[in-house]
Amino acid sequence: MELNILEQYILGGIVATWLGFALIYFLGVRKSEPDDGLDFHKQTSKFTQTRHQDDGAIDVIIVGAGVAGAALAYSLGKDGRRILVVERDLGLQDRIVGELLQPGGYMKLIDLGLEDCVENIDALKVFGYALFKEGKSTRLAYPLEKFKRDVSGRSFHNGRFVQRMREKAATVPNVRLEQGTVTSLVEEKGAVKGVRYKTKGGQDIIANAPLTIVCDGCFSNLRRGLCKPEVDIPSSFAALLLKNCEAPYPNHGHVILADPSPILCYRISSTEIRCLVDIPGKKIPSVGNGEMAVYLKTKVSPQIPPELQCGFIAAVDEGSIKTMANRSMPAAPQPTPGAILLGDSFNMRHPLTGGGMTVALSDVVIVRDLLRPLENLNDSYALCKYLDSFYTLRKPVASTINTLAGALYKVFSASPDQARTELRQACFDYLSLGGMFSSGPIALLSGLNPKPSSLVLHFFSVAIFGVGRLLLPYPSPKRTWLGARLISDASSIIFPILKAEGAAQMILQTVNPVYYRSPFMH
Repeated sequence: MELNILEQYILGGIVATWLGFALIYFLGVRKSEPDDGLDFHKQTSKFTQTRHQDDGAIDVIIVGAGVAGAALAYSLGKDGRRILVVERDLGLQDRIVGELLQPGGYMKLIDLGLEDCVENIDALKVFGYALFKEGKSTRLAYPLEKFKRDVSGRSFHNGRFVQRMREKAATVPNVRLEQGTVTSLVEEKGAVKGVRYKTKGGQDIIANAPLTIVCDGCFSNLRRGLCKPEVDIPSSFAALLLKNCEAPYPNHGHVILADPSPILCYRISSTEIRCLVDIPGKKIPSVGNGEMAVYLKTKVSPQIPPELQCGFIAAVDEGSIKTMANRSMPAAPQPTPGAILLGDSFNMRHPLTGGGMTVALSDVVIVRDLLRPLENLNDSYALCKYLDSFYTLRKPVASTINTLAGALYKVFSASPDQARTELRQACFDYLSLGGMFSSGPIALLSGLNPKPSSLVLHFFSVAIFGVGRLLLPYPSPKRTWLGARLISDASSIIFPILKAEGAAQMILQTVNPVYYRSPFMH
């Protein structure tokens, strides 16, 4: 008991030192910030003007009507843009991801006027996470005390949510949704002028617009000309629907630190719990020949909380096992006049933290705000230069969530390396301390506090906490060496992710506000 108290005092001193250093650094930097320039949000109203529409013309073509595409169509349409949305399949989707919206993402829905899209679809409120490891558990609540509105996470069937967003977009008179498959972008002299697509009836159509926004998802066939796609597949999900059982922590997501990698469980309707079993590597057991069922029953089932085991085994026996490769792709844009990428076609991360929809909706808000002051979009080269600020503005939210997803997946996965095992245990114990030690990381995960500097601070605080555990009650050469390896492992996890996400720009964005010149002024 006394040792635990001593550990907490040591940890408190470590974290206080980190926080003090960070505060001094940021205050010092802020003193040198420029006080001139135009803040974008202040200039928005100044440059907003009435748009003159020509019958039949299109301002923006949106490829894809998923979460990002539907939200963008509604928000740009409400701003007076004439929108054509081309979606491959406007029917009800049946997906196994995109079923948990973090509180930060729900706040973006409010900003976009789309919060009613989680109503009447049997969605449930989510107030945090429960973490399980070797028979122990800890509850991590979202820090929602400061929010007056009905802010929390939401879980639901993805298809129902997307259909509600499409229906909402279709209520805007100048938004047209059309079912068709976009086969290519139409280019002229290095600029995108529109798209070529085939309708459901087989008609080949070319549609022109000053701006094309590609939101056609993780399997995008259009992204190659607009970014530098480096898609990694670290693992796959085996998905089950558990019925007639209750989760240990109602209205919470459940993360089980299993062997070899995490398992996720969360309720997506009043009668169903989604269970996602992560399987590392590119080769997974076959569903068709029964290998997957055997793997889930023998390897995974014993690690599931007792309250969910009967439902888990019943779901395996039912045979409705779906699989999906988990893709990760850092944002690496190739700015192209007349077109931009958005959503999973542009940027993906491991779905462990459920941050994909939050990133997509945050990007939609940024694009909407950037386009609002523009009277027309016809100068594609000037527009391309102007929209370059989008890639900087998205950094705090996107890069924080992306980095956290990649780092947590590696930390939460089992490893034969003793230093990595110590780091995993340190992370569980750190979060179990409660207070700022859990509220800080969960605020990052939920999108409520998208600060990359805070992410780095907490990540290395976990590592230092792990070293402190090793050195108590007294250090030894073996434990000291293991502590050094732990710090090295932590660095090898987070620094490559920070580099891929653009670390310098990401950290500086939280220190210095972005200043804008007036639209299309050189």
